[in-house]
Amino acid sequence: MFLGIDLGSSSIKLSLYDGKLGQVKASVTHPKQELKIDAPEQGWAEQDPEMWWQNFLQAFSLLIQKSGLAPSTIKSIGISYQMHGLVLVDKDHQVLRPSIIWCDSRAVEVGKKAFNSLGPDFCLPHLLNSPGNFTASKLAWVKQNEPDVYEKVYKFMLPGDFIAMKLSGKITTTETGLSEGVFWDFEKREVSSELLEEFGFTKDMVAETVPAIGADLTLDAEIASELGMNASTTISYRAGDQPNNAFSLNVLKPGEIASTAGTSGVIYAVTDKNVYDQKSRINTFLHVNDSEPDPRNGILICINGTGILYSWLKNVLNSGRGNIDYTQMNQMVDSVAPGAEGLSCLPFGNGAERIFENRLVGSHFLNMDFNRHQTSHILRASLEGIVYALNLGFEMLSDLEVSQSKIRAGQANLFLSESFREIFVNVTGTPLEIYDTDGAAGAARGAALGSGFYSSAEEAFSSLTKLSEYEPDAELSSTYRDLLNEWQATIEKHSFNTK
Repeated sequence: MFLGIDLGSSSIKLSLYDGKLGQVKASVTHPKQELKIDAPEQGWAEQDPEMWWQNFLQAFSLLIQKSGLAPSTIKSIGISYQMHGLVLVDKDHQVLRPSIIWCDSRAVEVGKKAFNSLGPDFCLPHLLNSPGNFTASKLAWVKQNEPDVYEKVYKFMLPGDFIAMKLSGKITTTETGLSEGVFWDFEKREVSSELLEEFGFTKDMVAETVPAIGADLTLDAEIASELGMNASTTISYRAGDQPNNAFSLNVLKPGEIASTAGTSGVIYAVTDKNVYDQKSRINTFLHVNDSEPDPRNGILICINGTGILYSWLKNVLNSGRGNIDYTQMNQMVDSVAPGAEGLSCLPFGNGAERIFENRLVGSHFLNMDFNRHQTSHILRASLEGIVYALNLGFEMLSDLEVSQSKIRAGQANLFLSESFREIFVNVTGTPLEIYDTDGAAGAARGAALGSGFYSSAEEAFSSLTKLSEYEPDAELSSTYRDLLNEWQATIEKHSFNTK
């Protein structure tokens, strides 16, 4: 058995995967209510890493109860985690402050200043990004604004590194993780000394690196005993949620594309080239299967406000109407024709958006008519707005000459909605394949590959099941092209500068 951990900002999902059968035996998501995100100031977003750990322990207990399997049967563990977060610990491995998570916007100006100082001629070919609002800039913000905390810092980590530390007792990271934090020099294939110098970081703050696939960490003996696992159990896979989503869909080769629409929405394309966007609206990171002789990068396009918008609408509806679930919401969407009778939605209400050069655009409903538009129109406009926003990223991929022949997605989050799939396929004009997998299952499969249970990726994914496939409809695609143009014109009319 292999354990997959998917640490999100909304919940923690665990899966037990039988490597011999190539099947998930049991899964749990905990807690049922979404994890709290604290916002002490506008544009901030923080979570307590110890809250993640306590919820993992509770989820693991539920998973073992549900599966009826002994924890001692778990051979190895894989970890997927929310990207770009910052966790700081002292020499005793104690957390020094809440994690500054992925959708926190406070470090935008810090990153912009560093980009101007280092210069685009260095940042773009070496980092393939602006330091932007990523982990390195968040650490610099702490250094500038919380010097008492910074003085106590022994190591900085990403959220998945923290879970690995709690399990193993060792502080480690991966090269892929360092690239997510924009610490990585792609030309030199090492941590960027220029970036460390720019921010005044010392190299000893960087944790020991281990492979993303194949790390040979073992559980801390005390933790193993507490969990009922063997002390020989390894942690053999680690990846940010979006590279892991691509991995879970067997998106490992140049030209292959994955998508997800959880809290945020992402298009993730694999390439073997060091490509970058001049404005850093698209971001390139090391992919999980990168190696020096066979380089692999993931080009990531992120829209922060996707599933979180739909979740927000669900909470608003339930505040006055009882128990409306996502199935009912999707049925309401289906009752309205494409275009939502002129109602438009900008889904950008979850922090600074990278595709708009880290600007806070905000979420808006436009052209609202109180005599015509009802809840179903708002829901329809929201799903369409999410896909229109993702399509902006597709246009940027085209500028980088990245192939877009087919997209793979797991049957999860917004991709559970038939309406969303239909809108997605016909707006982008790209075929979509839906697979029976998710982040926790992908992390568990990664653990099976990383521990050597599978000898190759081909063997690891031989049991991956394609559930359905969608092709664009010529008539609907034409309709949505017109609606997309109207959506973009509406944005321009209301002076939302998104270019």
